[in-house]
Amino acid sequence: MRNSSSLLAFDSFILPSKKFADVIIPRGGENHVAIDLIVQHIRTKLGQHDLCKIYPNVNVMHSTFQIRGMHTLIRDKEISKHDFVFYSDRLIRLVVKHGLGYLPFLEKQEDQYILELNFARNCVEYPLSEGEPGMSGESMENALRACCKGIKIGRVFIHRDGDNGKQLIYEKLPNDISERHVLLLDPVFATGNSANQAIELLIKKGVPESSIIFLNLISAPEGIQCVCNRFPSLKIVTSEIDAKLNEEFRVIPGLGEFGDSYFGTDDYFVPIE
Repeated sequence: MRNSSSLLAFDSFILPSKKFADVIIPRGGENHVAIDLIVQHIRTKLGQHDLCKIYPNVNVMHSTFQIRGMHTLIRDKEISKHDFVFYSDRLIRLVVKHGLGYLPFLEKQEDQYILELNFARNCVEYPLSEGEPGMSGESMENALRACCKGIKIGRVFIHRDGDNGKQLIYEKLPNDISERHVLLLDPVFATGNSANQAIELLIKKGVPESSIIFLNLISAPEGIQCVCNRFPSLKIVTSEIDAKLNEEFRVIPGLGEFGDSYFGTDDYFVPIE
């Protein structure tokens, strides 16, 4: 009898409303749990960067006081090399851990509990380097190794001559790369031209576009648009989307030449505007 009454109430009141309402809350204002869930969802959506609403494959880490504080420190032109490396490594670990959450999982039963095991062992990492060997993407390698022991490392080096003069001059890939998920690493994601070239290389080697996760510390809107329009199935994970690129194709406010600051090879720093 109770089930019949519930069905009658549904048919009489809820079903007709479905034609006009996007959300129906049973018991109305008395249902505090449902209302709270909806409010939290709306706040999350309103807090998203506009690019995340356009490109669902772009994932920006939730900003906390800790993350904002570390960004403030590594963007300070007066920071010491030791502190720059220390706080950059902390941020990179957070980005890597966030990116690993997008890998597929396999359920395994242990002692009557169902566990979710990450496929990190079937993953390969590629530091994307530009300009001088040993820079840029390789600065993210230590943090990744701290999160994933035994992960295979591949390398892609692209020579940069201006903005459009990109030349792939070195790549070292595992033979079974087409069977793996790939973490493509570049701390500063600017124009997207080098990333496009590296992604094209991986796809030519048989890696599905959907198996590539591009990890960055900071990203420029222009680079995100460039890569997402060309490769809509890959995932981008970043800790911050900055304002723009300047006329020299540098991220603004940015943090200067990341590789030089990390390895201490240059004193040059782009001041924050």
